[in-house]
Amino acid sequence: ARRGKPPAHLADLTLAERVAAVEEMGLPGYRAKQLSVHYFEHFTTSPEEMTDLPAGRRDELIERFFPTLLTPVSVQAADNGSTQKFLWKLFDGPMVESVLMRYSDRVTLCISSEAGCGMNCPFCATGQMGLTRNLSTAEILEQVRIANRMLATGEIPGGGRVSNIVFMGMGEPLANYRPVATVCKRLNAPAPEGFGMGARHITVSTVGLAPAVRKLIKEAVPVTLAVSLHAPDDELRDELVPINTRFDVDEILSAAHEYFEATGRRVSIEYALIRDINDQAHRAQLLADKLIAKGGKHWVHVNPIPLNPVQGSKWTASEPLVEKHFVETLRDAGISATIRDTRGSDID
Repeated sequence: ARRGKPPAHLADLTLAERVAAVEEMGLPGYRAKQLSVHYFEHFTTSPEEMTDLPAGRRDELIERFFPTLLTPVSVQAADNGSTQKFLWKLFDGPMVESVLMRYSDRVTLCISSEAGCGMNCPFCATGQMGLTRNLSTAEILEQVRIANRMLATGEIPGGGRVSNIVFMGMGEPLANYRPVATVCKRLNAPAPEGFGMGARHITVSTVGLAPAVRKLIKEAVPVTLAVSLHAPDDELRDELVPINTRFDVDEILSAAHEYFEATGRRVSIEYALIRDINDQAHRAQLLADKLIAKGGKHWVHVNPIPLNPVQGSKWTASEPLVEKHFVETLRDAGISATIRDTRGSDID
């Protein structure tokens, strides 16, 4: 198939739009709710489970509303099965990944919003691929639906359902703005319009597209915003996060602080610790100073992340003692900071 627009899917539509589409087929509007219950509550698109739909029209309804958007290529498990990485093939050939991570108190799914990424950050594996295309609303939501389905059927051990979503897979979420904002609404909307997840369990990350952060404020879904900062000074950040030459440290921190003021939701600052590049104590101090100058000590939480090394790359993780000193410098300044635990290094 040619690259381009994925076929339209039930998850692309609001409940009202689904009703209209079903009525257009000459069926009563309540069929839209039945279809929505199958998808958003039972996590299924399989005809044999939809016994409440008219047998004669079932295949036609499924073809119209549930085209195959993601085909599983592989699943890799790590951490005794508590981490699962999925590789999906999109309808037109590109591949994306999502990762499920089970913790004692939650099940987090890390989802992709683009095939590849156009942000070109040199230390990031996806950033080196370039951008193939944006994902549609339904292509993003399918990652969630299928993970929930696999948990429900026991295909992924441990049961339960996805409780937390992080847009930290492939892609820059805010570069695919409209679908990502719609996905947040659909994740948050009560079933069967959406998955009925709390907004505070949804995290959208960005390398710093300040205008899009300001747009997100208007969506009125108070998700958690995570800013992938990686350096507190423009000189270094220009190199690590090339978009910084358009929206610099001051600009993205201003937009992030506006987000905090509008939503009351503390912003996460993501900071991949890269050995001898950005892990110096003076940079930790500069980061603390800039955050405090922007809005005091309590509007952010910093997540230093040990870098997952890319084979043959000069970008490697910091020494454990350097990492510890970095975090202590932040905490001494009054900024809350937690080292993000790493998962699945053996499955990249």
